[in-house]
Formats: sequence, C-alpha cells, structure tokens
Amino acid sequence: MKQQVIKELSTIELRERLVEEKKQFLKLKMNHAVSPLENPMKIKDYQKTIARMHTELRNRAIHGEPNIVEEGTKKNNIK
Repeated sequence: MKQQVIKELSTIELRERLVEEKKQFLKLKMNHAVSPLENPMKIKDYQKTIARMHTELRNRAIHGEPNIVEEGTKKNNIK
C-alpha cells in the first residue's frame, strides 16, 4: 500500500486496516514456515506497509488529532 493511500484514510479506517494487515502478515509468515512461498518478498512488503501505517498513526498523534489512543505502548506487552 502506498503512503499516499495511507494518508487519505481516516484514523478509524487506518486502525482497522492495520489490524487486517497484521493478520495477513502472520498468516503469510506461518504459511512460509510450513512451505516456502513462491514470492517471499511479500513478507517484506507487509512489514513495510505495517510500518508505514504505524508511522502515519504516530504522525497524527503528534500533530494533534486528540482522539488517537497510542497503541505503541501495548506493542511491547504482546509477545
């Protein structure tokens, strides 16, 4: 997903999309562990997309969207 598309999403849509991307990423990694993917670069693409989404959420939090609850602190607790 391109950065421009991510910026156009609302915060709620962005969070929902982030959850879906993470689920797809975990499925992809699991499938790759069981049997090699035809195109393993998809894993990196998902990682980069997830990072872009986190970056956009963080930018919105810094630049003043008051209704954003920071989820980055929860990330360290989940393992």
